[in-house]
Amino acid sequence: MSVGPADLRAGSVGRRLVRLALEEDLAGYGDVTSSWTVEADVSARAHVVAREHLVVSGLPLAGAVLAEVDPAAEFRAILSEGAHVEPGEVVAALEGPARSLLTAERTLLNLLAHLSGVATQAARFAQAVAGAGAVVVDTRKTTPGLRFWEKRAVRHGGCGNHRFGLFDMVLIKDNHVAAAGGVAEAVRRARAAAPLGMKVEVEVEDEAALREALAAGADIVMLDNRDLDDLRALVAVARAERPGVLLEASGGIGLTTVRAVAGTGVDLVSTSALTAGAPPVDLALDFL
Repeated sequence: MSVGPADLRAGSVGRRLVRLALEEDLAGYGDVTSSWTVEADVSARAHVVAREHLVVSGLPLAGAVLAEVDPAAEFRAILSEGAHVEPGEVVAALEGPARSLLTAERTLLNLLAHLSGVATQAARFAQAVAGAGAVVVDTRKTTPGLRFWEKRAVRHGGCGNHRFGLFDMVLIKDNHVAAAGGVAEAVRRARAAAPLGMKVEVEVEDEAALREALAAGADIVMLDNRDLDDLRALVAVARAERPGVLLEASGGIGLTTVRAVAGTGVDLVSTSALTAGAPPVDLALDFL
């Protein structure tokens, strides 16, 4: 990923996202309820409180929401990113003009609840495959505009990241193979064009395509939409042909099936359930 942890609070990724989210909520008119019911000189303190077991992620983005609404207001994280939180535990403390805290409340909570939901979902998957010998990784099925933050949340939950986008890794899928004229030709073209060090992965659905991908020199082979027996058989073929090749299982994998898939001998299990399937967690902003 091209943006490092030091860029999270002040980076352009977060600033643009926060501004768009607030523009959506305020629409140039502002928070009419808070402006009309709360005096401008009223100060307030509040806590963000967990209402369920969760893994926290997105605190820098939540803080950036409050800073964008009112630079004079204070957001203080009580816990670290990736912390496992119990119900009733305080996640963050806010202080400043009451109007500002009220205006920031929903946007701040929406982002924090969603990203903590992704981290919590990732923790479930990491726990499900513990000791099975494979790593669960995410996909590009992310919320538009939130990919950086969702992939960061996946790591907070204990799972791994696949490629960030279309630019940082070659992933040859079935439609690429069809358009290129075959697995070997697609890999050959990618190898010829890719810079040194860029990984080339190819998706296969049967043994013939697997053998073609292995012979062509693919770094990673994705075994897509295969049942457990097929996965075991394909893994055996790959290990016999090229023991060091990375093998990834993908396609419709959820919490109830991920451990069995991880036990087939693959190195990676990719699933969109880490991001697209993650429910938000229950967080509240309570005035003190």
